[in-house]
Amino acid sequence: MTRTVAYLAAWLAAAVAAVGVGLLAVTGVGASVRDRGPITGQEQYVQEALEDAEGRAEADPAADRVTETFDGDFGSVVVTCQGAVAFGDAARAAPGWRRVSLERGPDDDIDAVFASGTRSIEIEVYCNAGRPRIGDLEDKTLGEED
Repeated sequence: MTRTVAYLAAWLAAAVAAVGVGLLAVTGVGASVRDRGPITGQEQYVQEALEDAEGRAEADPAADRVTETFDGDFGSVVVTCQGAVAFGDAARAAPGWRRVSLERGPDDDIDAVFASGTRSIEIEVYCNAGRPRIGDLEDKTLGEED
């Protein structure tokens, strides 16, 4: 009976240690993926390759060009898709707003950022079946420290 209890205690200790190591590994990897942890070695190489590829997408010359305008409180964003590749044609700020940035592409998606006082809007447009579509629209209120 004592031997069984010893085996059970050893198994329990090993299980707790394995779960602890797993949690530490997942937390560390998750932090790196969310840009909150250190990036070293191979991860740094992959990140640099992704940044180098930004804006180098090549449109299919046989694909039709489809242009859409997306309007909002902030103003408007004009995006053209040629197949799966997006081009940021224009970003016009509404009165009281200013355009902070516009990603011109070519890329798999286009981002535009507008600001007015403490309010910021980021719109992301991608190509779905050759047509521009809003992928994400973030409306933020910036705090005093931002």
